Amino acid sequence: MPSDLPRREALRQLGAFLAASPLLHAADKPELTDSTQLANVFDFRDLARKLIDPVAFDYMDEGGKDEVSLVENRLAFRRIILRPRFLTDVHKIDVSTELLGTALDSPIYVCPAGGKNCFYRNGEEETARGAANAGAMYISNGGVESFLASADAPSHWWQYTTGGQFRTEDSMLDFVERLEDSNCTGICFTVDNMLVSHRERSIHNGLVRTWCNLGEVPRDSEGNIVRKPGDRTWVTGEYPGRLYPSPTWDTVRQLRDMTDLRIMLKGLMIAEDVEKSVEIGVDTVVVSNHGARQLDHTGSTIEALPECVQAASGKIPVLVDGGFRRGTDVLKALALGATAVGVARPYLWGLACFGREGVARVLHLLKTELALDMGMSGVAGIREIDSSLVRVRNWSYEGGLRL
Repeated sequence: MPSDLPRREALRQLGAFLAASPLLHAADKPELTDSTQLANVFDFRDLARKLIDPVAFDYMDEGGKDEVSLVENRLAFRRIILRPRFLTDVHKIDVSTELLGTALDSPIYVCPAGGKNCFYRNGEEETARGAANAGAMYISNGGVESFLASADAPSHWWQYTTGGQFRTEDSMLDFVERLEDSNCTGICFTVDNMLVSHRERSIHNGLVRTWCNLGEVPRDSEGNIVRKPGDRTWVTGEYPGRLYPSPTWDTVRQLRDMTDLRIMLKGLMIAEDVEKSVEIGVDTVVVSNHGARQLDHTGSTIEALPECVQAASGKIPVLVDGGFRRGTDVLKALALGATAVGVARPYLWGLACFGREGVARVLHLLKTELALDMGMSGVAGIREIDSSLVRVRNWSYEGGLRL
């Protein structure tokens, strides 16, 4: 340690090192209890942070660059105020809904998320099983085809892609035909991930991205990270580029002409892109900023939702994800015109703690919170929710909000 380093800064760095130490972390791991003893999704986050490697937790938790949009995904909910109506009959609450003619148990669905094996062994299949147990719509990152072909699979699932299969007409056709031969509902094409963002927590941690695809963060008996020859850490300063041209609106048109499968475009944030989606014949869109993990300073998704709903003009359903942690968050999105709401980090917290049981429990908690909040707001069914249920402040504040 340099001798001219200020004492306070030296102590801060030492404290940060100790807090991140896997040995200290392991010593403080709590004894796992029944998942029903956790009161809300934030309890799952607190427990997940204690259970998994701190490098893996940072990978799960972080946003892009300054993490401004990560914070704003949550803060924006503060500006949306519920307008409860009373003396309505709410003795029976129904949160069931439908998407593109398919019945859903609730409007809360499972978003795609990478790196699940760093949080729980066989994480993708555990997530799929948890979604099926909760009766939730599920978007698959892939690798669990045999389970999705079984009778135990979610009844409504989509296949995620960032467009790698669309490099040539033949590769696109192979991808489409494979899905058409399965019981897949449709293709979820995520459009905001064409270049790799700077996620600076992982850069500072020296994360090798393949760790969170293939397994746990490798450490020796003393808790030191073990890197193998050829391991490539996440770094800055590399000029962006791709080996192949990135997909365009022409790619979406080609995909639309190629298949009758449903097509979902995920990652849109502006009205103009929603209008193009409607024109091309896309079946549904997701207002999303990739969990604030890609381009920073885009604002929140709940803030972008109204203009995207207006642009859709009722011709296609509009979904949304990003920062949803409470039933009230979901209720506000439905009031602003969303058909369904996706979550990722909340179920990943459940996955890290209890596997499929944790995934199902988190989805159940959000569903029951939504039902309770609907009842206390004076609406007994999803179809009764409209824009009259909310008003928007022209100011906000930051105090007390959990991320």
